[in-house]
Amino acid sequence: MSKLLDAFDAHVSPSYRTFGLYDTLVDPSGLPANSESWLLSAPGLVYMQVPAQVIRVTVRLESWSTLPSEEEARWFGREEVDVRFPGGDLAIHTVDGGRQDVPLILPSPGLYRMRWQWMFNSESGPFVSPLSWRTLEVPAAQDERLNDADQYCLVQMWRTSAE
Repeated sequence: MSKLLDAFDAHVSPSYRTFGLYDTLVDPSGLPANSESWLLSAPGLVYMQVPAQVIRVTVRLESWSTLPSEEEARWFGREEVDVRFPGGDLAIHTVDGGRQDVPLILPSPGLYRMRWQWMFNSESGPFVSPLSWRTLEVPAAQDERLNDADQYCLVQMWRTSAE
């Protein structure tokens, strides 16, 4: 049975249509844009591309012992990615805002699977996709986690192998 080890809620203001989660031992810059995926990854970091209209994002980061069960919600999108965290100390990065420390406890450095799920606040739209430059069909979301944010992201991670 999977166990929640730690959680942290962050408020992020994306810049240049992205924000990232990275291991503090790696350089968080230099990841090229990609028009095929919402998530951009490299060793030690993951960036999420967001519509230019997204100004405020609430991000819930969760560390799990093993694969957590799927949470029922009206998610707009969902992607999974494997990322190697060489040090295990994480931070959030935006181009304009720099580094925001994340006091999330990971069991150890190693390879992690990450599940990113997100929804948009339909009252803040319309939103234009950073992938296709088309207006997104955003379902009405009445989720209290959106609060006043334009976007809510749930990021769940679990170690798949230790260093």
